[in-house]
Amino acid sequence: MKKNLKYSLILLSICAISAAALALTNSITAPVIQRQADASRLAGLEAVSMGYEIGAQKDVSDDPTVTFMIELKDGGRIAGYILGLKGAGYGGEMTLVASYRTDGEILRVQLLSHSETPGLGKKAEDEGYMAKFEGTGAAQAVPTNKSMLDAGDAAAVSGSTVTFVAIGKALEAGSRYVTGLGGK
Repeated sequence: MKKNLKYSLILLSICAISAAALALTNSITAPVIQRQADASRLAGLEAVSMGYEIGAQKDVSDDPTVTFMIELKDGGRIAGYILGLKGAGYGGEMTLVASYRTDGEILRVQLLSHSETPGLGKKAEDEGYMAKFEGTGAAQAVPTNKSMLDAGDAAAVSGSTVTFVAIGKALEAGSRYVTGLGGK
């Protein structure tokens, strides 16, 4: 009995020390991780702002795809919007930021986070991938499947169809959302 109690106390001590070490590590790294996430988010917003003044963020709760909205201003007038978007890719949820003109035309898109398959869905990280969507949404429909692309662009997204469709549908929903705002 004494032996079991001794081993139990030793195990309890090891667990307590481990828990304390993890708590200390978390208290040191959590602020650094948050600063890096904030810096990444700000860089994403600046990348899609097209040089316009970035307004305050407003959270959106009445839309399943749009998570937040930020007005883009040009000399006091609303020139467009930045939207936070979410979509469901092959590897799970992905988050994007995209800027739009007030008529719903996509200006710029940036993929912020995803869990897509390396070599396939991760093609969305490649330079030029998001350019397939820029300029669409107003007069030209947002491509939501490969058949809406020319042969060269369709070949470029080959192997990442689920990712492409998820991004296209999220951007299309964002375009509809902005159009519904009507420049307000």
